[in-house]
Amino acid sequence: MDGPLVDQEPVGAVLAQMRRAQRLTGAQLAELVGMSQPKISRIERGRGLPDPEDIATIARALGADETLVRSLMERAEQSHDRMTDWRPTSATLASRQENVADWEAATRTVRDFQPAVLPGLAQTGEYARAAMLSFQRLVRTSAEDNLEMAMAAAVTERTRRQEILADRAKSFHFIITEAVLRNGICPPTEMLGQVERLRTLSARPNITIGVIPDGAPVEIPPLHGFTLLDDNMVIIDVYNTGLTSRGRNDVDRYRQVFDLFLTSAIDDLAPLLDKYQRYYADQLNPR
Repeated sequence: MDGPLVDQEPVGAVLAQMRRAQRLTGAQLAELVGMSQPKISRIERGRGLPDPEDIATIARALGADETLVRSLMERAEQSHDRMTDWRPTSATLASRQENVADWEAATRTVRDFQPAVLPGLAQTGEYARAAMLSFQRLVRTSAEDNLEMAMAAAVTERTRRQEILADRAKSFHFIITEAVLRNGICPPTEMLGQVERLRTLSARPNITIGVIPDGAPVEIPPLHGFTLLDDNMVIIDVYNTGLTSRGRNDVDRYRQVFDLFLTSAIDDLAPLLDKYQRYYADQLNPR
């Protein structure tokens, strides 16, 4: 592959051309480098932000010399120095869950702050469906014309993501505002189940859940939610897209914000969970 082509083509496209030149399928390359075939496909198609180390591993497996390997790694790293949007026109909601699952699998510490809805890893299936349905109506793509099928696939992938919570080698730190507990994303019966799930999760040794109570002083307004994967990546969901960054300044800034919210949060959840259990029970049985 000549230099000008490498300079002009996206990193994923370069790797795809190298793979085809070696007469390898995506599945064969995945087995060769110890990655999943969907991950190889996402890298080649430019979905999300590739890990420069993954780029190096693939390039070396395809016979690239070290000069080309370094060039591809540098270009991958440059893409991390800015917030990059990850629009639903380029990926279904289910595939976005798969992307996040890949990133979480390579993470030891997840920090998640949410001011309006629960973190995805803490959601029950019904809560997840209700939360994602509201966004799906805004961002439905041509690949998701069948809304029910799209939602079933997205909820399945989000539920599969939650298997990672059982890995005691990983730690999870969730902070929410009290408004999250009050927001009836789904019917009261399902919200009661969600409250119980929070009780269960908070008892696990590798999970902490903090709540910022109504009226608690905060040093910075809770403008939007975000997820930090180790100190390497930040993910932000907005109404019509998702934003990701591996830029050091971005990640450091959001880690600072997370720590500020942590100082305002309480970790004794029982009184608040009891309060909202009564709140939703009263909605089922009005007096």
